[in-house]
Amino acid sequence: MLNTLLPRQFALDLTSPPQASLDHFLPGQDGALLSTLREIVANWEKRKSLTAQSNALNQRWIYWWGPEGSGRTHLLSALGYAAEKMGLRHFSLGPHEPISWIRLEEELPSFVLSDTPSVISVDDVDRLDERCVGALFRILNEVQASKAIHIFMAGNAAPSSLKLREDLRTRLGWGLIFQTTLLNDDEKILALQQAALERGLVLSPDVLPWLLNRFYRDMPNLMALIDALDAYSLETKRAVTLPLVRELLQPK
Repeated sequence: MLNTLLPRQFALDLTSPPQASLDHFLPGQDGALLSTLREIVANWEKRKSLTAQSNALNQRWIYWWGPEGSGRTHLLSALGYAAEKMGLRHFSLGPHEPISWIRLEEELPSFVLSDTPSVISVDDVDRLDERCVGALFRILNEVQASKAIHIFMAGNAAPSSLKLREDLRTRLGWGLIFQTTLLNDDEKILALQQAALERGLVLSPDVLPWLLNRFYRDMPNLMALIDALDAYSLETKRAVTLPLVRELLQPK
């Protein structure tokens, strides 16, 4: 295995990953979840000009769970990005953002009766402390009573297996529930090839199999490496071959 001390070029690239989007998500076994989210996003644009027309709760309330690296956070970020591109209000919540929770609870009543979609995303539900758990319980009650507030939540286990209070676990299951899965090696290679193609980056055939055997195997780090290779290839004016990859990953 390669030394975990990565070169400066790669470390810097990790600080500015490309914007997550549904189009850049390779579903693997998660096609039903991706299809559902795409349909919801398509409906947001239509609903911005509609009035007095409510969505079914299971189209506004979705929880998905799976292991780290299975795309949980990517999908939440992609939905937030899609909402913001349409000019919709988006609130991003997590276990380490207490001010965001307070701000949302203050503003939420003004969105409850609105016909314009608004979006809440909650990451790492399994890691919420007691204060955030209480806030999420109150927020879910408001979402249930609303016309067009959408809430998307992600965690590491099914609602019934989360170590949270029972009334919150029950509410997490009121909408749709999906399980996200890790990509297998062939699917990872396909996703990385797609990412390279989008960047106009040509990889020699032996690069990706070598990386999966010698480098980190999680998709966030692998995708970040594709960006680092893209930048390094442009900087050195060299094709992306194994010698260039080894040079980039050589600890300084």
